[in-house]
Amino acid sequence: MPNAGNAPPAPASTALPASRITVWLRRRIFSSRRDAILSLTVVVLLAAAVWATVPWVLVNATWSGASRADCTQEGACWAFVVTKAPQFIYGFYPPMERWRPNIAFTLLIVGLAWLMVPRIPGKTYAGFFMAVVLPLTTYVLLRGGFTGLPLVPSDQWGGLLLTLILAVSGITFSLPVGVLFALGRRSRLPLIRWFCIGFIELCRGVPFVTVLFMAIVMLPFFLPLGMKPDPLALAVIGIIFYEAAYMAEVVRGGLQALPKGQYEAAMALGFGYWRTMLHIILPQAVRKVVPGVVNTTISLLKNTTLVMVVGLFDLLNIVSAGVSDPLWAGSQAEGYFIVGLVFWLMSFGLSCYSRAIEAGFARAERS
Repeated sequence: MPNAGNAPPAPASTALPASRITVWLRRRIFSSRRDAILSLTVVVLLAAAVWATVPWVLVNATWSGASRADCTQEGACWAFVVTKAPQFIYGFYPPMERWRPNIAFTLLIVGLAWLMVPRIPGKTYAGFFMAVVLPLTTYVLLRGGFTGLPLVPSDQWGGLLLTLILAVSGITFSLPVGVLFALGRRSRLPLIRWFCIGFIELCRGVPFVTVLFMAIVMLPFFLPLGMKPDPLALAVIGIIFYEAAYMAEVVRGGLQALPKGQYEAAMALGFGYWRTMLHIILPQAVRKVVPGVVNTTISLLKNTTLVMVVGLFDLLNIVSAGVSDPLWAGSQAEGYFIVGLVFWLMSFGLSCYSRAIEAGFARAERS
């Protein structure tokens, strides 16, 4: 009978959960003295941060009230956020017509789920829905002015609604425009190549605020006399072309990373330029630049807050307007905390989706 002390250890799959946790801690957290010190330091700092913020955020917070005077001095005044929440979401959109933004939010969620969930088929139709159907439907629905829908000018749109309009429009259209500029920068035709290089370097060399001012202030001078374009439309155009310059450089890096044999194989099969790009080169290049595209997308999302300098009331600007209310003077911390939380959730969601896409590509390459 074998000695119990010399028996082989149980397989990891049959080990107790506590044993697996212990093994994981020893290998990943406390594998050396240095790692143990660093890990304990991080734990202490996180615990101190939680100890300092939780009482202010939750324990001593005030959740209801008609003004700042109803809130305690020791905790957060979430009554300000609860009271101003409709304004933070819809801006100055008429309360009786807010069912229209709600439909637009629903269509956006449906489109994103259709496009981003791998198990849902019809990604080509999902792309068409996000690029054509959703923008047109959202604009017509929100603006109104037909079939009994009251006209709501875009200067009454604001808050999270306006932020999502700017972000989704910029993300949806800047990538295809950036792909065209990336292809143009690698073109053999000198005029097309020089134009694309000049545009990309111009947009990357000036601040985003400058591009917004050029779109809002200077572009109308080049339009026919008496024509007054919508400031929101001009801001969207400025965002698209500014971010397209960065997307172009990201995509160009992916194109340069592909071996020359891919182009030669396509030529050997008799593919033309556009068939080669659409069916062979671009699908491979996009796989290589997913992190860069997502990084640029997150930057675009945060840059939408700069439209406040041209008078558009995005989420950040609408919160600043709410803080200026005399009844809620001193609520800057709570308002800006919500703004930061919303942008962090959106950015973190994009980052998680990017990692999921990269993991899917890695599994596909291994199989």
